[in-house]
Amino acid sequence: MSTDPSIARRSWASRITSHVPPGQFARYLLVGLWNTAFGYGLYAALTALLTPRMRYGYIAANALASLISITVAFLGYKWFVFKTHGNYLREWIRCLAVYSGGIVASTAALPVVVVFIRRTTHVDAAAPYLAGAIVMGLATIYNFVGHKNFSFRSRSTNP
Repeated sequence: MSTDPSIARRSWASRITSHVPPGQFARYLLVGLWNTAFGYGLYAALTALLTPRMRYGYIAANALASLISITVAFLGYKWFVFKTHGNYLREWIRCLAVYSGGIVASTAALPVVVVFIRRTTHVDAAAPYLAGAIVMGLATIYNFVGHKNFSFRSRSTNP
């Protein structure tokens, strides 16, 4: 057994990432960055379009933009990240399930993380923003693992 800490770190990191093809997580982040910009732009455009026409148009804009941007992300993940073939409807429904689970978990975790930050640091007003960043980082990993192992699971890993 080696006592070199750099070898131990590489071994630990390689054990965690050995099941992820090279570049796959980076492509996932790239699609996520694009889709975040696209989703927010779509939300802003739909809000501008719907607000003059209906009360609380921003709520309808949010729901519609979310559904469209999840679908756009799904296609990016399918074609560019996980590169699966066929099964569009099944994978899209699974993609919605992963995102829904992540939204529920993030919503539940957020107040816990805010309280933790406020009680363990001198940060008060910025705690929700820090907690949001922490939860978003964890959600990104959760969503990647969920999409890889559930939404876009290959036939070779299907039971």
